[in-house]
Amino acid sequence: MSDLPYHPKPGDKIRLKDFDPDDTGGYNKTRGQEELKSLQTRMAELQEMMYAQGTQALLVVLQALDAGGKDGTIKKVFDAVNPVGVKVAAFKQPSAEELAHDFLWRIHQQAPPKGYIGIFNRSQYEDVLIVRVNELVPKAVWEKRYDQINHFEKLLAETGTHILKFYLNISKDEQKERLQARLDNPDKWWKFDAGDLPVREKWDSYMAAYEDALTRCNTDHAPWIIVPANKKWYRDLVVTRTIVETMETMGLAYPQAKQDLSGVVISD
Repeated sequence: MSDLPYHPKPGDKIRLKDFDPDDTGGYNKTRGQEELKSLQTRMAELQEMMYAQGTQALLVVLQALDAGGKDGTIKKVFDAVNPVGVKVAAFKQPSAEELAHDFLWRIHQQAPPKGYIGIFNRSQYEDVLIVRVNELVPKAVWEKRYDQINHFEKLLAETGTHILKFYLNISKDEQKERLQARLDNPDKWWKFDAGDLPVREKWDSYMAAYEDALTRCNTDHAPWIIVPANKKWYRDLVVTRTIVETMETMGLAYPQAKQDLSGVVISD
């Protein structure tokens, strides 16, 4: 897994300034979109096998700053797969019931069952990101959560769930353009949240929090992929290609029939 593009080696200190959000890997948009279409076809084939086999799961975690493209990535990357075999969970501000449990309680409930692709729009990492930056709990609390997240992800991996975690890496200038585009289009006002603006003012604090999360929770069984995300078409290509390459290693195949069907005749 460590040889995948944009996947830093576990144990390396991650500095986001070393990753160019404008990178396109030598692709142009036309070539990238052509390859994406081919990869989507293959993903649909592999997903059908995984669903039929029912012995493994795939968890795709998407993290990004506001306007980073989480919703768009889900819509585009998984456009061709059968929605029956996909479960999407979007983690908002926790409810009173969720706050009455440990921070991973609500996360574990949304882990994909065997045979499914699970997609997390935000995730357990909010509890070492927004919670840390906004000082919602003491440092002594959130500091322990890196190890707790690693143990949780190892549990999932050891019980049949393959994990891919994508940080959609956009620049501060690109975020401003996307937020302004929402503000300029009344049809997009529903996506604009004035609460995003104070978050933007804490950009440097979020970068530091992300770097710690990416560094401390980057493992062979649950790797982080830092996706150049300023160009949406290349973002989608990198995410799709990484998912397909991972699924190709899972030994997916259609299960054998439970009985010999060679002599079965369907009557008129």
